[in-house]
Amino acid sequence: MSKRDEKSIFYRTLLNEFAASAVSSFVILLAITVIIQLVRLLGQAASGTLAPEGVVAFLGFRALNLLPVLLSLTLFIAVLQALTRSYRDSEMVVWFCSGVSLTAWVRPVIVFAMPLVLTIALLSLALSPWAVTKSEEFRRQLESRDEASTVAPGTFQESKQADRVYFVESAGGPKDKVANIFVQSAQNQKIGTMVAREGHQQTEANGDRFLVLLRGTRYEGLAGAPDYKVMNFERYAMRVETHEAKRDTPSTASLSTLELLRTPTPANLAQLGWRLGLPLSALILALLAIPLSFVNPRGGRSMNLVIAILVYMVYSNVLSVARVWVVQEKLNPLVGLWGFHAVMLVVFLLLLARRLSVFSLGRLRR
Repeated sequence: MSKRDEKSIFYRTLLNEFAASAVSSFVILLAITVIIQLVRLLGQAASGTLAPEGVVAFLGFRALNLLPVLLSLTLFIAVLQALTRSYRDSEMVVWFCSGVSLTAWVRPVIVFAMPLVLTIALLSLALSPWAVTKSEEFRRQLESRDEASTVAPGTFQESKQADRVYFVESAGGPKDKVANIFVQSAQNQKIGTMVAREGHQQTEANGDRFLVLLRGTRYEGLAGAPDYKVMNFERYAMRVETHEAKRDTPSTASLSTLELLRTPTPANLAQLGWRLGLPLSALILALLAIPLSFVNPRGGRSMNLVIAILVYMVYSNVLSVARVWVVQEKLNPLVGLWGFHAVMLVVFLLLLARRLSVFSLGRLRR
């Protein structure tokens, strides 16, 4: 077999194994992320801070926003896992005895990583800001709805003015009826409490909205005083105000990349450096996985994984801290965000050189 055929088999084998490892890793990471975000959103919906109908939309926006980080971690795990398995099964020994140097792994890793790196760049520079923008717009739409629309069955919900408290036992049925309603309001230092068997929302021709309670009782009086008025009613309509959502300043995460370039404030530069650094860090992590994947089949099999996890955590956390310092103008954007990428690239070269020297020393001893 010629050396060209050997290289072809070598590259094809590595790329296939990288791809298989990447697919399984991404599915697991995405499932974990979706479950965690879904639990958080369901908790917000149960507490009344988020409308139930917004759970699926926010879940999609958050998943799209987290995809660059997930793909970066997927790439790192895929290369690390594939090469670690080769060491454990002594396949690396076969390749080394065939005259293949450790540096030969750099090219297939880059070839495999580049499509994912370009995808991460597209997501971080374009799609993630779009997802954040749509998420903020959708949240403002939900906040602008009337207060009665946000009531979740089985939970007490306070109005935005803190002058009313709502509770419904169940919802659904024809015309969005609710059953077993409790409403307490404060007006002129008097507490009014109403309970009704059922109710529904009604919109008049002029656009005014009312919460209509049917077959209920109203209790009214001063707090602490014994003389409460008790009134039974067949139909009671309460006007529901529609609140205007606050027009907050758009976050830097929601600004497009072009807007960040046009307005180079510290916060915008930090966000821009973060977006550009995501694909770069993904490529550097994939290269770092080459020397970090070494494991002695006769020794411990988990130490390299522990070191790799620590390297990833340090890399990610330092970038996050540097991003905050750039926003606070404690650090120069060029040094803070790009300098550490250069440091990690030097670390990769040092680790690779050390691993090559160890292999060369082992051959000389033989």
